[in-house]
Amino acid sequence: MEIRQIQYFMEVAKREHMTEAAVHLHVAQSSVSRQIYNLENELGVDLFIREGRSVKLTPLGKIFFERMKQATYMMEEAKREVKEYLDPEKGTVRIAFPISMAAHTLPSIIYAFRQRHPEAQFQMSNALYYDLIDGVADGNFNLAMIAPMPDKGNDKINGTTLFTESIVALVPLNHPFAKRKSIMLEELRDDPFVVLPEGFVFRDQVIDACNKAGFSPQIAFEGKDIDALKGLVSAGLGVALMPEMTLVDNTPISTVVVPLSDRTVSRTVGVIFPTQRKLLPTEELFYDFLLEIYGGLSALKKR
Repeated sequence: MEIRQIQYFMEVAKREHMTEAAVHLHVAQSSVSRQIYNLENELGVDLFIREGRSVKLTPLGKIFFERMKQATYMMEEAKREVKEYLDPEKGTVRIAFPISMAAHTLPSIIYAFRQRHPEAQFQMSNALYYDLIDGVADGNFNLAMIAPMPDKGNDKINGTTLFTESIVALVPLNHPFAKRKSIMLEELRDDPFVVLPEGFVFRDQVIDACNKAGFSPQIAFEGKDIDALKGLVSAGLGVALMPEMTLVDNTPISTVVVPLSDRTVSRTVGVIFPTQRKLLPTEELFYDFLLEIYGGLSALKKR
């Protein structure tokens, strides 16, 4: 097999169209068809089901595609690793994060890091909680900011707790508690709540916190993300529990942030990384920077 054959195969598999793959590769469509034919001939199997210019992977083709994705990733990582060892200051940090950290926490960290390492680059992805864990374990990214920190049950990931964040109540401006300096969570038992949809870990945290406070929350509305929850509260449709970081410099009009007196209503925030792959030099710089600025409160030791 030749690298060119694999490159052509990957483009055709992703686009499911010979001509579109050829356009993206800046080569003639006949060249793509010939390389795919040669690859299939060498392997002795059909990788695609052909429907004119459109194609679909055969069952064996899907297996081959997954293996080649892994192989391509390893080749790209090898090239990047060599470059970064030569000059870590100009490398790339591949990091994923939950959407709750997109507005303030991660941008602040990256800004501070680039003040020290101005030529460092970032490749960022946002994902749901369990996708962050799986993404690090499977190699889709090497670092992920996450909240809360996962339990120590996955031998493919390791991590460090950076800080513990308060959970606060967001209430409408005309709410009876809007002028209070703090409240107990139990005082919201008769209020309608707006929460994230099922499948979001933070929704489970909210319900669990309410249960521990002695009540089950009355769920009035669901919002697809944190910003949607802010809008629902702003419209007077309920109250919400929110991670404090999501409200820094971004509290909606017609809402008030009220701290909770319950000391146990909080979440851990940290960074996870793979146990079976070494961080590349620039990622190592970034990880050490996180430990420096947050004091290195380790939940799981990296070294």
